[in-house]
Amino acid sequence: MVTLYGYPRTRSLRVSWLLEELGLEWEYQLVDFNNNEHRAPQFLARNPAGKVPCLIDDQIVVTESAAICLYLAEKYGRHWLPKPGTPEAATHHEWISFITTELEQPLWTMGKHRFALPEKIRLPEMLPVAAWEFKKAVQIAESRFNQAAYLLGQFPTVADILLTHTLNWAVKFDQKIPPKLEKYRQFANRRPALARALNLEQQALGHP
Repeated sequence: MVTLYGYPRTRSLRVSWLLEELGLEWEYQLVDFNNNEHRAPQFLARNPAGKVPCLIDDQIVVTESAAICLYLAEKYGRHWLPKPGTPEAATHHEWISFITTELEQPLWTMGKHRFALPEKIRLPEMLPVAAWEFKKAVQIAESRFNQAAYLLGQFPTVADILLTHTLNWAVKFDQKIPPKLEKYRQFANRRPALARALNLEQQALGHP
């Protein structure tokens, strides 16, 4: 049994979305940040960083959302990854790296200085800096997007889950998405597996 430790609308949504796409039998374990469950000794034993997502697959423990998604795709759904050693794989690796290091990081800077960091060390001055960084990164992403259905063509990959989730996060933070990527974002958001994953998160919170 695969167990995902997460909290709604965090990076754990990337994993729950992929789990639903793969059709695996899995269990969602809510880590309630409001009750400091991420600091509980039993959770820190699984992930010393005290963050979600954290995946347990038999005796294997995996943290970091991109790493978890890549692990799941390699083990359970290789159609979510291009063939290793191909030009498509190289492009996929580039997208994974760009999404996590360039596109997502300014958004997380906004999150940290809005709510995640202790209030006494938040710097409001970081918000326009992060917005500038995101605008630059998303324009690069727009220029690289080939206007196919998904990043590598007509079928989604792990990179599509990461990119869609990151763009959704940007919208929540009131950042402007360029037209090609906005059309792509809306298209990817219509996948039924994402709707199921969102519903499972709400159920974990006790909401209908």
